[in-house]
Amino acid sequence: MRKFKNSKKKFIYLISPNLINNSYFFNELEDIFKTKKIFFFQLRLKTTPKRKILAVARKIQKICNKYKVKFIINDDPFLAKQINADGCHIGQKDIDIQKARRVLRQKIIGVTCHNSKKLIKKAIQNKADYIAIGAFFSSKTKKTKFRANIDLIKYAKKIAKIPVIAIGGIKQSNYKKLLLNKANFLAISGYIWKNKKYKPIEALKKLR
Repeated sequence: MRKFKNSKKKFIYLISPNLINNSYFFNELEDIFKTKKIFFFQLRLKTTPKRKILAVARKIQKICNKYKVKFIINDDPFLAKQINADGCHIGQKDIDIQKARRVLRQKIIGVTCHNSKKLIKKAIQNKADYIAIGAFFSSKTKKTKFRANIDLIKYAKKIAKIPVIAIGGIKQSNYKKLLLNKANFLAISGYIWKNKKYKPIEALKKLR
């Protein structure tokens, strides 16, 4: 947990929207960071050209540094190294964690473990800095292939000394259950960026 000090009040792992097309986004992100609830921000732009991702990443990195938010790049440890981000998140179909470690050295590397005890054990053995498990609820951000339950958080907490991040369909009506069962962070995207009822900052303030 040495890389994650002072994280008790900052319990949100915010994942970017799928597309970032307007300059207003960066002002909005600053307002969100001012709430002091965001510990991680992950840039996840699956369909954006790499050149544009690089430009967006540099802008976001400055904002993350200003508000002391850990800046994580999705999938690409080489890009994370290029811009000196805080780390990288890798899925099961992305680069192997040991190869990512050779690129990023002491930087943060997080691993998606879906709903699998086997993948959790493997990530711990490979010295991941955190594990992400889920989906705990149905999600509009991505198709829910793997469904996790609360017992998996308890299992992970028993065998891991690294943070456990819960992901998948997390919103105002269900987030407290995950925190009460000792998830260290909640990975949230759709509830913030695609909320039909609240603007991003309003949606965030509902999570207390």
